[in-house]
Formats: sequence, structure tokens, C-alpha cells
Amino acid sequence: MGLTLIEKILKKHSQSGKLEDFIYAKVDFCFGNDITAPLAVKEFLKAGFKKVFDGKRIGFICDHFVPARDLKAANNVKLLKEFAAKFNIKHFYDIDKCGIEHAFLPEAGLVKPLDLVIGADSHTCTYGALGAASFGVGSTDLAAAMREGRCWFRLPKTIKFVYKGKLPLWIGGKDLILHTIGKIGVDGALYQVMEFCGPTIEKLGMDDRFTMCNMAIEAGAKTGIIEPDKKTAGYVKKMNPKIKEVKLLKSDKDARYSQVIEIDVCGLEPQVACPHLPSNVKAVTKLKKVKLDQVVIGSCTNGRITDLEAAVGVIRGKKVKKGVRAIVIPATHKVYKEAEEKGMLKTFCEAGFIVSSPTCGPCLGGHTGVLDKGEVALATTNRNFIARMGHPESFVYLSSPAVAAASAVTGRITHPDEVIKNC
Repeated sequence: MGLTLIEKILKKHSQSGKLEDFIYAKVDFCFGNDITAPLAVKEFLKAGFKKVFDGKRIGFICDHFVPARDLKAANNVKLLKEFAAKFNIKHFYDIDKCGIEHAFLPEAGLVKPLDLVIGADSHTCTYGALGAASFGVGSTDLAAAMREGRCWFRLPKTIKFVYKGKLPLWIGGKDLILHTIGKIGVDGALYQVMEFCGPTIEKLGMDDRFTMCNMAIEAGAKTGIIEPDKKTAGYVKKMNPKIKEVKLLKSDKDARYSQVIEIDVCGLEPQVACPHLPSNVKAVTKLKKVKLDQVVIGSCTNGRITDLEAAVGVIRGKKVKKGVRAIVIPATHKVYKEAEEKGMLKTFCEAGFIVSSPTCGPCLGGHTGVLDKGEVALATTNRNFIARMGHPESFVYLSSPAVAAASAVTGRITHPDEVIKNC
């Protein structure tokens, strides 16, 4: 019996060299952010560890509550900075150097195909878009990994998702993953791997692939993954010119899957997840009566350059509806700079958007757009649970950047075609 891609990566990294129900595996890179890493640091010190396994393979990315929203947030960043200096951890990043971790790490060339990566953040699954085995872990797991360079895993099963058909206009990775989660539910892939493949996936750009793998966790998955191809290799070499050769690997044709689910994308409308679950998905045209108080374009899901380009294509020459707070957050400083150079930030500002420095900010109700009681937001983020962006009685809808931009213009959830045709 053949092996899936995730099984091949885990076997390669297994200390025993075998695939067993539980695997103790070597990690290529481990990291945490300004919320989760301080907990790991405290556990590391509490355990009495005197050194880390490799200072070049550990990262602290400050992105959630930065620029610091309060004294506790400032203290967390200071704690990580001091720990990194003491233990010679090379990859410490404050706001002047990075951005949102799951957009920044691939951009910085710190993750590559076939790597085994763990991060103390559930959306670590994002790096599956590179063909890496990437898993979110707890802060105590990160603490142990910082010392040992290894982590325990229970061998997950894999569900194969095969996407077929030509993508309609306005449909991208966010629509595909929302449609998929709506189809299988928030526990439809519980502790399994979502392997995305098929002709439609092969044609997707890297940003759309990152978006799909990023939200695998919202279906309960352990991670998402896409077989690395020439497009992946080109991206990795561009981000890290020092990498001269990119190894590619695929699942075996006779690999065993728990399920194989085929999805035809022909005729698919832009998708929107309604409160209070990412699986509560409806077509955008079914929600045109939903009025909005706030629109947010950004996050580790949809804050990359092609996401901003899609939004600008809709918003250019138009104005945000009076009474709507519109916020755009480039995911990294590199994205911010490129968007500025291409005139996109100017376009957003002229339309009435506020442009923020890179941060997770409103995605988790941290800052830069917290909702009050009864307020309604449409965001390109990944979660819309109760109280996710603020008050327990606020409401969050999730969509693609194009839908978010169109909705900012009308003040209600809107198909991009309506704005393009009427303006």
C-alpha cells in the first residue's frame, strides 16, 4: 500500500524511521507569536532547560497585539526579545521587520516543501500550501520542541479533495475553502489531513493555495496540504534565492485515504460564511439584505498582495458607504511596500479605507477594529465564532477580498458584479 504525502514527510522525519500510530519526529522549524510564545518561554524556563536545540530553527513572530495595545502586550514582546538574545535565537521579529506570521514565514523563505513545521498557533496549517507538513501545537509542546528539536504526533488519516472545473469570475481560494467547509462541517475533517488536489488546484496561484490551507483547521483538520509543483518551486526560489533546488514529492497513486471527495466548481458563486460558524455558508446573492457596520480586508488568510489587488480592482474610483468603517491591513511589510509602490494604498485611502500597519488586530478582537454589541462586520479573516471580533452579541461574516470591497461600497453584503456594473 502506498503512502500519502503527509505520511511520507512524517516517515522521513520520524526518529525511528517508521510510520507508527505515534511518531516522535524531528522538526525543521518551530515558532510562536506574541501571545503563545511567552507561555512557551515561561514553561521552558520553569523546566530548567539551559539551551535550545538550534537557535536558527526557532522563531518568535510578534504579530497579534502589535503595535502593543497595552502594557501586557508590550511586556510579552519584551520578554521574547530578551529570551531570544539570551539563547541566540536568530529569528526574533518585532513590528519593524515582519508582519502576520503565516504570511511572513513563507515570504522570508523560512519554510520550504517537505519540511516538518510546528507553530504555537492553530493556523500553522497554512504552510501546507508549500507541500510542508505543518501543525499547530500548544505552547508546552513548543517549549519542549525548543529544547529537543522534536515533537510527538499521532499519525493522522487523510481526506482527498479533488476540485474540477473552470473557476468562474470572482471565485478564488477563499470561496473554494468556504464552500468545502460548508459541505463537510466544522468537524468534517477532525484530526485528519485535508489534501487539496485536482485540475482546479493546479491552476491556483500560491496566495489562493495559502488561503485554502490556512482554513483547513476550520473544518477540524490537523492540517491542509497541496502537493508541491513547479509553481511551488518557483515561489520558494523567489522568496529565498539561496535555495537552488526544491524537492518535489507526491502521494502515491495507491495511497490510502479515509475519503475521496470530488467538488465541481463550475457555476460556483462567491461564498460567505454567516455567524457564528465558518460552515454556515451561503452564496453572496442570498445575503444582499445584510447591512454592515464594518469591513476588514487583511489577515493571514487574505492579506497578501493578490488579495489587495482583487479588492482594489473593485474599489477603484468608488467610495466607501457613509457610516461604514473600512479597514485594510497588508499582511507583511513587504506586501505593504509593494501595495504602496503600485498605488493601491492610495486607492484605498481615496475610497475611504483606513490602512493599518501589519497586524492580526481585529481578527481575534485584539485591536484596530473591535466590534461593539449589535455591530455587524464582513471580514476576509478565517473565524466568525461568537465574540471572535469583540462583543459576544456582535456578528461576523467571512468572504473573499473582492466581496468585502464591493460590500464596503454599498454598505451591505454585495456581489462584486453589482458594484462593477453600476459604477
